[in-house]
Formats: sequence, C-alpha cells, structure tokens
Amino acid sequence: MARCQADLTAHGMFNLTGFLRAEIAAEVAAQFTPMFETDAFRHIRSHNIYFRREIKGLDPNHPALTEFETSNQTLCADQFADGPLVAMYEWPEFATFLATVMDKPALYTMSDPLARVNAMSYRTGQALNWHFDRSEFTTTLLLQAPEKGGAFEYRTGLRSAEDPNYDGVAAMLRGEDDQVQRLTLTPGTLNVFKGRNTAHRVTPVEGHKERMIAVFSFYEAPGVAFSDEERIGFYGRAR
Repeated sequence: MARCQADLTAHGMFNLTGFLRAEIAAEVAAQFTPMFETDAFRHIRSHNIYFRREIKGLDPNHPALTEFETSNQTLCADQFADGPLVAMYEWPEFATFLATVMDKPALYTMSDPLARVNAMSYRTGQALNWHFDRSEFTTTLLLQAPEKGGAFEYRTGLRSAEDPNYDGVAAMLRGEDDQVQRLTLTPGTLNVFKGRNTAHRVTPVEGHKERMIAVFSFYEAPGVAFSDEERIGFYGRAR
C-alpha cells in the first residue's frame, strides 16, 4: 500500500507485477485470440490529444491540436462474463484496495453490462495514440505483450488545472520533450494510472502477436452506466 501510494505521488502510476498469474493471463489471451477475429468491435478514431475538436481560446491551427489515429479491437464484459477477469473485477477487495490507495472513501463497479470490463487488442500498425484521460485514473491489466512495439509512453505533469501548457504539449508531440518516459510491462501486471494531466500513448505494435489488455472501470458512485449512444460509439451496439 505504501509503495503504491508513493509511486502514485512520484510518477502518477503504480504497477503490480504478477497481479494475475502469468499462466492465467496466457490462458485468457488464448481464449480471446479467436474472439478478437470474429466477435470484436473494431474501433478506429482520428483525434487530438484532448479528444476535442476545439479548445476555447486556442487557435484551431495550434500544433497542440495535431490529430492522430487510434485503432483497436474491443470485447465487452458480456462476451466473457464467466471468466477470471469479471471475477477479479467483482472481487470486493479489489475495489477496496484501489479506493484506499487512491485515498477515496469508496469505489464501485459499474452496472453497465458492456462497459464494466473491456478487453482490447492492438495488431500490427495499431496504436493508442497521444491523449489525456477524461477520468481521474485508469486501471488496466496486460494480458499479452507483442513481439515488438506496444510500449507505454507518458509525460508526467505536462499540464495542470491552472496551466494548460499548450506550447509544452506541442513540443512533446513534435518529439522535443526529454522528460517523456517509456514503460514495458509483463503479462499479468496491473497498472493504475492518473492520466488526466499526464499525456500518454501506446506505441504502434509490430509483429504477428497482438498486444492485449483488460480495462476495469470503477466509479465513486454505484450504479453508473453508459447511455445507448455512448455504447454505440464505443462498442458498435447498445445491447
């Protein structure tokens, strides 16, 4: 607990290697491989680092608004409801642990049958491009590492609530920021990341082996669910 809290303060994230046993991660990845071929929703999106077309007070041609492409394949919780990922998500101590580390009174699982846990794969050439998160923190678990690429890159404290630092954002996007860090995780590692003010991306995957992750969604209030419109945008279906 103390180490995780210290890492959050220093780096905006913490990692727990072996949170899921490597052999179980491999079994889940093997189960998901054919599902990503036939049952997944392929998400392709052009976006800037803010996921917004316009920023009030910022010139539309400012280089901080440079657009990139993100693409992946997504499986929803209802497609693997009986597996270890959902069992882990619903384990009460998981939410209690995260809430305590994040210094919150409580965290709750979603009631949304699609969004509560997602699995995502990134194939050759696919990437999760530069962005700031809209939520305060993100909880992911690496299931399978690719042969090459797929590294997690981040720049801690690039902006703050008081200073958007648009010129600094533009410099980072041009590759001119020497404080960008790179992290390579091993399968089974839990990563909890504060990404609201930390720019981050996953570099393009190379080779024939997909990068697979699970994403767990927790909120400070119970019963959170997406609207039908949000589900269609994220998953291509409402139900």
